[in-house]
Amino acid sequence: MGVLRHLAGLSGRAAAFWHSTSGGTLPLAAGMMLSLVGFAGVALDGARLIYAKDVLQRAVDAGGLAAGHALDVDDMDADGHDFFNANVAAGGGILRNTNMNIVISDDDRVLTLTATAQVESTFMSVFGFEAITVSASTEVTRETRGMELALVMDNTGSMRSGGKITAMKDAARSLVNNIYGEEEVNPNLWVSLIPYTAAVNVGAGRSAWLDSDGQDAIDDGDFGPTVWKGCVEARDGTGDRTDDPPADDPFSIYFYADASDNDWIQSGGSYDIDEANGAQNDGTGPNLGCGPAITPLTAAKGPVIAAIDEMLPWHRGGTTSNLGLVWGWRTLSPRWQGLWGGGTPSELPLSYDEPFMDKVIVVLTDGQNQFYDHNGGGPQGSDYTAYDRLNVFGYATLDQARAEIDNRFAALCTTIKQTGIKIFAITFGSTPNASTQSLYRTCASNTGFYFHAPSNDELQTVFDTIGRQLSNLRLSQ
Repeated sequence: MGVLRHLAGLSGRAAAFWHSTSGGTLPLAAGMMLSLVGFAGVALDGARLIYAKDVLQRAVDAGGLAAGHALDVDDMDADGHDFFNANVAAGGGILRNTNMNIVISDDDRVLTLTATAQVESTFMSVFGFEAITVSASTEVTRETRGMELALVMDNTGSMRSGGKITAMKDAARSLVNNIYGEEEVNPNLWVSLIPYTAAVNVGAGRSAWLDSDGQDAIDDGDFGPTVWKGCVEARDGTGDRTDDPPADDPFSIYFYADASDNDWIQSGGSYDIDEANGAQNDGTGPNLGCGPAITPLTAAKGPVIAAIDEMLPWHRGGTTSNLGLVWGWRTLSPRWQGLWGGGTPSELPLSYDEPFMDKVIVVLTDGQNQFYDHNGGGPQGSDYTAYDRLNVFGYATLDQARAEIDNRFAALCTTIKQTGIKIFAITFGSTPNASTQSLYRTCASNTGFYFHAPSNDELQTVFDTIGRQLSNLRLSQ
């Protein structure tokens, strides 16, 4: 307002001069010319102020958008200031002594940004305005987005050691509680759980997904006194890296036949079946190595927590994290819409381009992909897995098979990310070597989505971090 009063005063004095008939016009004219020059200078400085204000406002707006998109609350301030400073610099140096402050609401939804800066004056310094302060502000309200989240969790036998299975379950529960908060159901939030071993259990109630041989095995009583638990074999060729629905490519049944490393049919036709988790490597039966069933997308927190509680380490077979990952994808793929049944609504999974929706996979392993050979020279080189045994899979050594599974895992990661699904990848414990860590780091959607947790405590920290990122992803603009 002080600048405007000076301008108004100059204009008034100029008008009075030109109507004056008194003597001494020449010196007065000279004085007025100086005033007019000052007036022009003030106009120039005024234009600079308008430009400076625009630069500051654009910088604040950019900082607000960057902070609002941060997945971690801890990154909001840094991201906001980085973009603010970059936009200030792009203004050509007109702003000096900039200061920007971000206030985040308790629920992380509303960000209020205020900023001030100084503009050095030119002609206006004649009137005592050496520098003029400009200010700008903005408020960003982060929009609640929907999410389909798949938790792909390692349930292999190695998770029994060192309390790792307990640590993973505790951490997974914490993540789920983080994204649900105090609510049992949140709008447009669905979670699936995919435990994996050397195979994946789709659920015994989904026998319609099996090929005719698998259905015959169930009908003919091939499982003896027990029943098919729900595990399926991997598809042939590149089928283990696709989201083709069962109508396009039915699944072969998982059946661990009686053999020297799984002697469950005794002489005389009696059975010795112990498929319980507690049997560990000494278990027997046609479902040996088959872990708990998939929990498909569900809206309620309770069933997800209950499924996490039921996870246990299941021995034999080995580790095929690529199969856990592909089934995580299938729980999110719109090509499987309406197929899962149970508590999953028929319209799920949603299409990839559904507005304001994200699809996310969190995949964890505590070891390396491998075919396990329990008795050190078992039939055809290894235990039975979803790929059958080692030699049937087409390889002579365990190392060759590991390299092949790793390659399939890497190719699958690329395919999934191309759909727009975000992948968080975790290696856990001391077993994952540099190669496995690199495999998972590359699988993650970006380097900030990969974590290595050497210990149980660090795993909890990792899941807490991911939980915050997922909560903030749902609030990103």
